[in-house]
Amino acid sequence: NAQDVMADPVSPLDWTFVWESGIVLGCRDGFVALGVFDADEYDLEKPETFGLFGGYFYNSLTQSRLFGVRSGAGWQAIDNAYFDDPSAVPPYEPADWHDSPRHAEKLAKQMGWFMTTPNVPEVDRQKIDAKAVRDSRPDFDGQTIAQIIGRARSLQRHVRAMFDQHAWVSLGASVGPGVLAALTAEIDPTMVTKLLTGVGGVDSAEIANDIWDLSRKVRRSAGLTALFDGGVAALGDRLDSLGSPDAAAFREAVDAFMYEHGSRGPNEYDFYSFAYETRPELLWSAIDRLRRNDDSADPRAAEARGKAEAARLADELREMFKDNAEALGTFEAGLHSANVFMASRERCKTNLIRVIHEMRMCFDEIGRRMVAAGHLDHHRQIYMLLEDEVDAWLADPGPWRAKLAEREVDYLSLYDLEPPYIVDRQAPPLAEWKRRSALAAAAPVAVGDVLSGVAGSPGVVTGTAKVLHHVDDDVELEPGDILIAPQTDPSWTPLFLAVSGVVVNVGGIGTHAVIVSRELGIPCAPAVADATQRIPNGATVTLNGHEGTVTIDALP
Repeated sequence: NAQDVMADPVSPLDWTFVWESGIVLGCRDGFVALGVFDADEYDLEKPETFGLFGGYFYNSLTQSRLFGVRSGAGWQAIDNAYFDDPSAVPPYEPADWHDSPRHAEKLAKQMGWFMTTPNVPEVDRQKIDAKAVRDSRPDFDGQTIAQIIGRARSLQRHVRAMFDQHAWVSLGASVGPGVLAALTAEIDPTMVTKLLTGVGGVDSAEIANDIWDLSRKVRRSAGLTALFDGGVAALGDRLDSLGSPDAAAFREAVDAFMYEHGSRGPNEYDFYSFAYETRPELLWSAIDRLRRNDDSADPRAAEARGKAEAARLADELREMFKDNAEALGTFEAGLHSANVFMASRERCKTNLIRVIHEMRMCFDEIGRRMVAAGHLDHHRQIYMLLEDEVDAWLADPGPWRAKLAEREVDYLSLYDLEPPYIVDRQAPPLAEWKRRSALAAAAPVAVGDVLSGVAGSPGVVTGTAKVLHHVDDDVELEPGDILIAPQTDPSWTPLFLAVSGVVVNVGGIGTHAVIVSRELGIPCAPAVADATQRIPNGATVTLNGHEGTVTIDALP
């Protein structure tokens, strides 16, 4: 799910300040704490937990496969969990040091805990820590640059600690679904996606609930409706000038949303990217889409329907397993584990993103001050720095202006690269990478074609395909439409409420699009290759989330 994490090239400051000095170390700590590795099996200074090639983010498959090998689950189970087509991935190559009875013994105990713990208290405590970080944000107007950069650096330890938890919780989230898949494979290979619908407690789904509530305020107010009818440009200023009780109540609700969820946005692991708080148009656009829906699209009702259907299926399986005590006990443990750890994994990310956003607010403020002083062309150029350059730049920024502008040009050029899916030992030179601007158009579809991905969220629906390449694309979504996207992150969640199904180019059953679709009770098919290029906007399609297919019924 690397593309789910960071689809765009990573900014230099984010990679060095957030990742190398926080997340990379935390990931190493998490794998060590879980018992997969010893600390000295990693490089001391730059642990091999993640990769960055051509500016693009990569997960370490070797690291994940060895969790499978040493836990006894097997490397194939890991490949099956992460890849829609495991045959497209280089085969596992065993080495003598991979087998470790000592690690296997520790992991066996951890696997038992994954299957039985009622909750993950460490993650819940870190939610309190993340809120405390937000609560402690100072008034930057009274802060020096040294104080602001000091705050940003003080947050690196939180990032490291939170990703420590995130690493092993994410591994834990693969255990329950794997157990369920093994038990139900011969009954119904798509059963797991149905059982994990309406899990509840998924923090990113709560964003959708809150934006839905804001959209209801607009829909029920003539003044607010007229405000949004005027477009989302400068909407915040126009809202504050209304002076009506409805406007005041709406502003209060928006401010509360920003306090809780303002950290979320597209490509949110990179603090170079915008968030709701730094680009409110993202929120206005989401509300504008949802206000057109009537109350029947309430996400809480959809979640309740999904939860009820999952409970019904679970009862059917209990009836099937009633004469096999071992199978029944394993089923109950697997279902319990999947529910606990899927919600905890999403909470881990929410906690982490909230802290990264506080770093963003620090660097945005410093960037604006340096623009005012004539040292940057615009405030986001600060993200072209490397972490070990920050102090020298602050001490004498003059010579850096041309260098950072040049680096920004190089950075933006990376967006035209098509990164290879797999880097096996050695990344090819950038000159050999494909250019998006030179790629041949994907093969067009014809009526009757069936595009295949993987089963994501169950359900079958027919509707009009609406293709969005970015969350804020100016494409109108109507109830009943089917969203076609490259991939999604929490900033896309509100759009799910405006459609009847979701199709994404990449991903597996643990990706954002699938998790949220299951929560909302709408079908989803991930890993439909080139869906955004092949399916034309306005086509009539049938999405089958049980089978992970999209059938072309009519072309525009």
